[in-house]
Amino acid sequence: MASEELDRFDLAILEVLGKDGRISVTDLAGQVGLSKSPVQARLKRLEREGFITGYRALVDPVRLRREHVAFVQVTLTDTREAALAAFNKAVADVPEIEQCHLIAGNFDYLLKIRTADMTRYRELLATHVSRLPYISNTSTFVAMQAVKDTAWAG
Repeated sequence: MASEELDRFDLAILEVLGKDGRISVTDLAGQVGLSKSPVQARLKRLEREGFITGYRALVDPVRLRREHVAFVQVTLTDTREAALAAFNKAVADVPEIEQCHLIAGNFDYLLKIRTADMTRYRELLATHVSRLPYISNTSTFVAMQAVKDTAWAG
């Protein structure tokens, strides 16, 4: 089923869950204008068909001492499939790399890295990031403030 085949109830369910993934099925049903059983059936279908890929808690990075955010442009020495696969696999093993995107532009990847502070970021850059396979160079941009930081919620 393509997203254009989702009806208004499916879209409403996704929108509500995007804002509150812990909402009860009863409350969800009330918000989208259906009874509980049809909402449960729709939830199972949306999960089975991959529209809902999981549920997670949003945590406070400041409370966890991971408030320093750096965005890193990465240029590789080789961009053939084997090199990209090796880089992707290595990135997955570095927990401080919160996001990794292959980019169409003047560089190859954009990383979002979250650490406690600049000292920890510099250590991570030297010990892990700069040693990722096929790295030619990196450029770091430090975030001063998160103006908007939300996942897609429908």
